[in-house]
Amino acid sequence: MITSPSNEKIKWIRKLQQKKFRQETGLSYVEGLRVVGDACQYSAGVELLIVCEELLRSQFGAALIARERSRGTEVVEVSKPVFEAFSLKEHPQGIAAVVRQHWSILDEVAPEREKPWVVLDSIADPGNLGTILRSTDGAGGAGVILLDQSTDPYDPVSIRASMGALFHLKICRATLEEFARWKTSRGCFVVGTSDAAATDYHRFQYPEYCVLMMGSERQGLGQGHYALCDAVVSIPMLGVSDSLNLAVATSLVLYEVLNQRRDRLEGGLSR
Repeated sequence: MITSPSNEKIKWIRKLQQKKFRQETGLSYVEGLRVVGDACQYSAGVELLIVCEELLRSQFGAALIARERSRGTEVVEVSKPVFEAFSLKEHPQGIAAVVRQHWSILDEVAPEREKPWVVLDSIADPGNLGTILRSTDGAGGAGVILLDQSTDPYDPVSIRASMGALFHLKICRATLEEFARWKTSRGCFVVGTSDAAATDYHRFQYPEYCVLMMGSERQGLGQGHYALCDAVVSIPMLGVSDSLNLAVATSLVLYEVLNQRRDRLEGGLSR
């Protein structure tokens, strides 16, 4: 058992909270029963489990550790003070993991029928990104494409906000030019959003092969992005506020796409 926060392995684990070190290693730190469980179930890249038996009071957690040990996953036991020293949770649950990042290659993925993709331009807030990942998964989406200077989906804040959805989805990185080529080659239908658009998001009929493009928190979509959109919709704002949080807006449109899909399956819509 590791009892010193100065242990070299503990220092290495703590460095994974830094974006630069995550990029250098291709690894990430995840914590908590729900997220670690999803990482073990859906990700083939669990490199290491970190466990504090004094904090871990869960039969699910004990079974998870036993299963990972049987798979040959390294399990490191640490004392309560050590776990609390690197934990990112206010009330640590005594289990964390180091996982290998998994990125899908844009040229190797394609739009899927009734499973929307979300394209995010330069999203800055990892909490927003994690929430959008969670909503994309909840609405039956296929994945997320991150354009240009988007934040890191493997940031611990993003992972926590995604509630493990990160491990269920395809995640791609691309420049705007690469996305434009992909759109042309795949023949997909791109829907953007703007407060100036004449078409209400609720009244628009979303195609079966749909890609939703959302702009950054501060600037929205640029002219180059609008040029790639086959349609642009708006979300009505009836009060004093003139816009919604990016994650909220993305979730609204995703669930409108989902509701229309359900209507089609039930015969409520014809096209």
